[in-house]
Amino acid sequence: MLPKFHIDSDITKAETLPASFYRNPEIFEALKSKVFYSSWQWVGAVDQLTNQENAKPSILLDGFLTEPIVLTKDTEENIHCLSNVCTHRGNIVVQNSCKAKKLICGYHGRRFKLDGAFEHMPEFKETLDFPKPCDDLHQFPLRQWGPFLFVGLNASFDFQKVIDTMNERVGFMPIHDFKLDESRSKDYVVNAHWALYCDNFLEGFHIPFVHDDLDAVLDYGNYDTVLHEHLNLQIGYADEHTEVVFDLTKDHIDFGKKIAAYYYWVFPNMMFNFYPWGCSVNLVKPLGMQKTKVSFYSYVLDASKLDKGAGAGLDKVELEDEEVVEGVQKGVRSHFYKAGRFSPTREKGVHHFHSLLAQFLNK
Repeated sequence: MLPKFHIDSDITKAETLPASFYRNPEIFEALKSKVFYSSWQWVGAVDQLTNQENAKPSILLDGFLTEPIVLTKDTEENIHCLSNVCTHRGNIVVQNSCKAKKLICGYHGRRFKLDGAFEHMPEFKETLDFPKPCDDLHQFPLRQWGPFLFVGLNASFDFQKVIDTMNERVGFMPIHDFKLDESRSKDYVVNAHWALYCDNFLEGFHIPFVHDDLDAVLDYGNYDTVLHEHLNLQIGYADEHTEVVFDLTKDHIDFGKKIAAYYYWVFPNMMFNFYPWGCSVNLVKPLGMQKTKVSFYSYVLDASKLDKGAGAGLDKVELEDEEVVEGVQKGVRSHFYKAGRFSPTREKGVHHFHSLLAQFLNK
């Protein structure tokens, strides 16, 4: 039986999640259904579907959820996210990216429309009460933000509210014009629990101690965290010598401020880091209790601003973060570490994350 978790809503009184959270296999397993299936995941950009390849299969969080899905684009340009598991005997329907008029299972020929609706099945004329709605491929809710696509497997909150909240500050950027730079996109394997990686991302407290280059361009004294229901924002203010900042109009909430970066985190495992050059999408993918894959996707708007300001040296920053997070992974295995306390001024984001994890796990 899972333990109940309690994070005091008053950060000045609260303790962190216990060390057992990061060590208990039953808790790690429960995170799949209670957190990841109940939230949203980034599934790429719209340009992965073309006239030449309008059906693209993938495995969502392979090695953790390992959920087969397929993105399709129909003749009216509508995009769908479907279960890629045949409703007859469970075979994978679409094996490889392809141009498809229909989705046909290669096992027994069951055929579906591009929106997942059942269409035909050989040798089933004598089957009673067939087809039923359950013979359609399951269609998952899909949301689009600029070029980005998000799927909710069994989501318990509306992702449009997340999009609307992010648009309040970064909606002025022409997100539809962002272009993926594959040369700046990379996967990292971190030998630590996925939530420890998120813990580290969610506070700027460590910046002066861990990231000397980043600390040199940010005004640490004004670093701020803004909390929302299922996401939060860290605002990186530029120091007086940093010239590469956002050019904000008078109607923007932060007009007159020198903003070097907007760091968005969306529960449970997505980061969208906006810089004057564009956006770095960071996806935290659990592989095991002590192994995580972090995928970086760089979407560029203005290449002339790359490698400048807070958006420079991201690989170095990542490696510095990994070293710290892997050190914490070793520490939380200690018999003598139980839980910590939060800095009320610097760890609001971590407190928010732990509160959400407790809320979802306790359901």
